[in-house]
Amino acid sequence: MIDIVLVDDESYVTESLARTIPWSELGIRTVYQAESAREALQLLEEQEIDIVVSDIRMPGMDGLELVATIAEKWPHVRCMLLTGHSDFDYARRAIQLKAADYILKPVHDDEFVASISSAVESLREEWEAADKYNRLMYNMKSDYAVLRTHLLHDLLLGQQLAPMLVHNKLQQYEIPLAVSETAALLLIQYGNPFEGSDRQSASLIEYAVLNIAEEVFGSEFRVWCGKAPHDCLVVFVQLNSASLDAVAAGQQTLIVREKLERTAEKFQAQADTYLKSAASCIASGWFTFPEGVPDAYRRVLSDYYLMERGPNAPAVLFPDEEKEREQPAKSMDWLHKPPTLAHLLESKQWVAANDKIDEMFDQLHQTNYSREQLYEVFLYVTNAFMYSAHKRGQFISDIDHSAFDLLLDRAAIHSHDKLRSWSSGMLRKLETELSATDSTNRTHLVKQVQDIVEQTLGQDTSVKTIADKVYLHPVYLSKIYKADTGESLGDYIIRMRMERAHAMLKKTNKKIYEITAELGYQNPQYFSKMFKKYYGMTPQEFRDAAD
Repeated sequence: MIDIVLVDDESYVTESLARTIPWSELGIRTVYQAESAREALQLLEEQEIDIVVSDIRMPGMDGLELVATIAEKWPHVRCMLLTGHSDFDYARRAIQLKAADYILKPVHDDEFVASISSAVESLREEWEAADKYNRLMYNMKSDYAVLRTHLLHDLLLGQQLAPMLVHNKLQQYEIPLAVSETAALLLIQYGNPFEGSDRQSASLIEYAVLNIAEEVFGSEFRVWCGKAPHDCLVVFVQLNSASLDAVAAGQQTLIVREKLERTAEKFQAQADTYLKSAASCIASGWFTFPEGVPDAYRRVLSDYYLMERGPNAPAVLFPDEEKEREQPAKSMDWLHKPPTLAHLLESKQWVAANDKIDEMFDQLHQTNYSREQLYEVFLYVTNAFMYSAHKRGQFISDIDHSAFDLLLDRAAIHSHDKLRSWSSGMLRKLETELSATDSTNRTHLVKQVQDIVEQTLGQDTSVKTIADKVYLHPVYLSKIYKADTGESLGDYIIRMRMERAHAMLKKTNKKIYEITAELGYQNPQYFSKMFKKYYGMTPQEFRDAAD
């Protein structure tokens, strides 16, 4: 609502206006009165004033001086000048001061109401424009978080992206890494001090851990933090200018590694201090970003599940590069060529996923593979299965109670045929369970969305606010809702508002501007326009016809 102050040294003028004008119908909440410009300025200091109506000729500071002062200190306030003098100089000065209007005494109510209505409408348009801008900025930042996560997953899972495309996305999403420069990858292991907490609380812990990691590692490196596809937290660190100088001088191992160790120790200490969480990291070797990301992630992920955990764990573990050079292993790049198994599962291409598994084990059978390579295949398959299940709110153990036998007993990972049979069987169970879950979840989600709309019609109800409440991206939520109901979510929100407006106009004596506010609209004219578009007549015409 809007507050106004009437300023005139002749108090009967302001008292008359305060009593005779239908302020509430104009959208005015409070009408203040002042007998001088000084008193008006005091009110502006103490109250949230939106409109000032002032006489020009007053003792001391006159109305023109008052408007000039307001324009300097409160530029958002609309000012109108009221005077019995029709001198052109006054009008010209008022225009120069950007006064909203200039009204001559004696005041005609209709003229005054029209002028106030215009100022109120102007204010609301300005507020709506500012609100749209703020929402746009909020949506952009929210979308960036989703887009950053998608890019992170694509890079980690081996999606082939052109360097220029990655460069453009990094800049667009405000990620401070650079293409074709040296980087390292760290996976964070942390203890949840609220073990057994719900998913939202667990997400808050993850958010806090990543915030600490970004702040601590960001003091020494350029960083990008996020949640990896396999339910672990990842930090990319890239050398800043000082570290690049060290590398150029041939001191990478000596200086950069020590800096990583010091920073990881600081991160570990802060996680313990602020979260009571035992945190540690496992680091990849240095690689060229983004080409080396998938390989670095696979190698670190293999060791991640075997790393020491708990309060006595080292702050950071590094791969044994010397041992890798002495005992080179054969790369299985064919395993990770797109489309990856995780991508096929995510897009529900079950036949293609089964073909991928067959192709993978056929290729492995043709090579002289080691047990470690068989274990890499095992990790690749189980990670894809877990990622797909968790993405749909399921646990592998819920789908198959025996699914974790291989995870709990690593000695069982020694048979090509056994692992192949297990992988194919789990794929069939995933297809059956997740297909049924998707259908049930969609029905539940639609009901949840409709309940939210029903409860929040009078608030700032939009596809974005609803998507935030159900933890989905607005575009994805819209697609699900329309696919299940045949009606877009935006149209459903409008329909519910119009139906409630129909009932309120018919069954209550509430004024139209009151109904407008209760339905979450700020502008009665816009509400009237929407109602007419929906029912073929304005709200007042509908009420008159109903009577």
